[in-house]
Formats: sequence, C-alpha cells, structure tokens
Amino acid sequence: MVSFEMNDRKKIGLGLTGFGIFFSFLGVIFFFDKGLLAMGNILFLSGVMLTIGLKSTMQFFMKRQHYKGTISFGFGFFLVLIGWPVIGMILEAYGFIILFSGFWPTLAVFLQRIPILGWIFQQPFVTSFFDRYRTKRVPV
Repeated sequence: MVSFEMNDRKKIGLGLTGFGIFFSFLGVIFFFDKGLLAMGNILFLSGVMLTIGLKSTMQFFMKRQHYKGTISFGFGFFLVLIGWPVIGMILEAYGFIILFSGFWPTLAVFLQRIPILGWIFQQPFVTSFFDRYRTKRVPV
C-alpha cells in the first residue's frame, strides 16, 4: 500500500488549490469577473504543481489521451486572461472534465465514506449513477 506523506509543500499546494477553486467560484458568482477568474486559475494550477510536483504535473497534462483536455483548458485559461471570461470558462470546464474524468470513481468512493453526507451518496439511485462510471482500480 502506498502511503501519502503530507509535508509542508503539499499542505501549501492543497491550500492554493482550494483558494483557486474558491476564487474561480467567486469569479463566476460575480458575473464572470475576469480578475477573480484569472487569479483562481493561477492559484489552482500552482497548487496542483506544488501538491503533486512539477514533473508529475507535466506528465499528467502531456499524456497522449489528455491532449484534448490540456489544449481546451489552456486555451480557456488564455481567453480568461485576455478578457473573454465566459467563453474561456466554458472551454476550461470542458477541458477540466476531460482531464479529470478518471478521478470521478475515486471521488464517488470518497463521497460515500463521508460521515453524514455519505448517507445520501449511498442511496440506490445515486450509487447506480456512480456505478456506470466506476472502473476496476477503485476499491469497493
């Protein structure tokens, strides 16, 4: 079993990733404010790089099956920076879904194990939805 060591660099990376998601959420709430969205994007990417490392981040984004998601996310990021936040966020959302779709089964298992909220995710209609996207590498 692989252990996950939580050092200071990873703690800072998780914090930056969380702040990136928070600022992106605020940017969408405030009618696609390009400053908040750009700050959220920069914080999110820098947090991911600090959490998993620069080499692993580059390997993840440069995988052959992730090219479509990487290009979409990168072009959306560029559009947000130059001042077209709505189109940029649509492209970023599409790229994010393509890039991180392999993590949805792991997220489903995590959500089902949360003490109070997990009860909702263990209901038959929700688990049937999750079972469609579950792969063999996720423990049951």
